[in-house]
Amino acid sequence: MTTYKEIKGQLIRSVSSDPANPQLGEIWYNNTIGVLKGYQTVAAAWSSGGTLSTGRSSLGASGTLTAGLVFGGYATTVGGNTNTSEEYDGSSWTAGGTLSTAMRAMAGFGTQTASVSGGGYNESPAGASTITQLYDGSTWTTNPTGLNSARYDLTGIGTQTAGLGFGGSFPRVATTESWNGSSWTSVNSMNTARSQLAGAGTQTAGLAFAGAIPPASAATESWDGTNWTTLAATMNTARSDLGGSGNQTAALAFGGQPPPAGVTATEEYDGTTWTTSPATLATARYEVRGGGTTSLTFAAGGNTSPANPSFTGTEEYNAAPLGTVTLTTS
Repeated sequence: MTTYKEIKGQLIRSVSSDPANPQLGEIWYNNTIGVLKGYQTVAAAWSSGGTLSTGRSSLGASGTLTAGLVFGGYATTVGGNTNTSEEYDGSSWTAGGTLSTAMRAMAGFGTQTASVSGGGYNESPAGASTITQLYDGSTWTTNPTGLNSARYDLTGIGTQTAGLGFGGSFPRVATTESWNGSSWTSVNSMNTARSQLAGAGTQTAGLAFAGAIPPASAATESWDGTNWTTLAATMNTARSDLGGSGNQTAALAFGGQPPPAGVTATEEYDGTTWTTSPATLATARYEVRGGGTTSLTFAAGGNTSPANPSFTGTEEYNAAPLGTVTLTTS
């Protein structure tokens, strides 16, 4: 029988722990756990993550897979908007600060320790809001000035000192506003009015995709800091109330709904084309939000059905091209 050494010219190393910086194609035997392992290309996949303490949909979200934040949203446990926020470390959620005003369907952007909640649907008084709230990693405060245009079901991108809010309802609009860390300024509108859309990128290099026109849209627009341009690239699955992450040339779209049900479909954008990922969410849902990159993203909460409009589940998307895997023999 031909041995590995005869084929590759070397023996398989027996080590007590996995190497810190393996090379592509490297194989080793971990004698501590008795497992043959290798470093190779791996397929993109969604896996189960931590469970939210408060299930919620139409929530705000920001940050990354290992430093994420969710806030507000609709929660059946309170019978309406929740004012709680939770922080994610890549495996579990812990309680964060309390919103000054409970809100849902807002624009959320920034980082785990410096986030913005802009607009949304307020319950008291009921209706579209202009309220802007800022998070410093422990406390939420209401900004003295809010959005120029009250709306909900909008989206936001950028940082706490340089952001962008666009789209939304009340009525359905193409309105875009730029955020400088203390106030909003109205800038050029999107080409197509839509709500329940997703976005990715920065204040000067953004992407808007999907949403409700109605019906559910597959359209994509790019933002250059001054104007929106409608792109030829359209998504493979038209949807609204979806989650999005990434940047202008590398974005991820997940979940959403072509009414009346949620979808599991995930798509990646490479700056030119939307491609359907072979990885799909384990739980179909809409009104879901998340944060991260096209390689590493979290998807939290959402609405899975009329019986479960405040989902507690989190899923993690991993599309890192390389990884350590356990090898089997046959």
